[in-house]
Amino acid sequence: MTLLNLMMMLVVLAISGCATQPASSGFKPDVSTTDEESNQQMRARVHTELASGYYELGNIGVALEEINIAMRSDPNYGPAHNVAALIYTQLKDERLAQQSFERALSINPLDSDANNNYGLFLCERKREEEAIKHFLAALRNPLYQNRERSYVNAGVCSRRRGDLAGAADYFQSALKLRPNQPQALYQMADIEYLRGNFAESKSYLGRFTQVATATSEVLWLGVRVAKRLGDRDSEASYTLQLRKNFPNSNEARALEAGRYK
Repeated sequence: MTLLNLMMMLVVLAISGCATQPASSGFKPDVSTTDEESNQQMRARVHTELASGYYELGNIGVALEEINIAMRSDPNYGPAHNVAALIYTQLKDERLAQQSFERALSINPLDSDANNNYGLFLCERKREEEAIKHFLAALRNPLYQNRERSYVNAGVCSRRRGDLAGAADYFQSALKLRPNQPQALYQMADIEYLRGNFAESKSYLGRFTQVATATSEVLWLGVRVAKRLGDRDSEASYTLQLRKNFPNSNEARALEAGRYK
């Protein structure tokens, strides 16, 4: 698997898995007893949720306006700083993004979403060791409801630094929590292929295709696994799908050139 592919997976995870609930940390800060402070916090929460929604829609300008209102309403509302960090990352302002992540975690070190998102931020910048510490910190929160995604992210980040065995352990942990987690299934299929365990790779691929739509990477892996196993029917099926659905992909070009790895 190429470094570019790993980077793309991290981006996908950041968008589809790790940024979908940036305002929900699983840890609620203490609510003040005065009406005024309670109203401030409520206002911050509402505008944080709006900012998160606009961020998901790709309307970064409005998302920034909303998150600024949230932070002015209650500067100590941690989830707002987490969403701000995601927005600043999208705007390529790394200094403000890092400051926002650090602020979110200084307010609430148990904020799993902030830890997970900061881990992604660090891993994308080749700070893998620091990143994995934050993924593991996310997992220490007993109220965290999306533990498998931090295990997956830790696995992808471990692969980036060349730790294949450690990566496999993280992916297996994700699958124990969610046996049909697509990213973990694909990663384990790829790892088993690299280890020469082609039957195990085929098994993981079969599980993947039952729960997710195959990408060009998945189909190309399927072609190579089937070829190694001498399974001509499966090889033909994967080849047909790759040529038909992703004719201009790097994987399709590798297929036509016979660059099997």
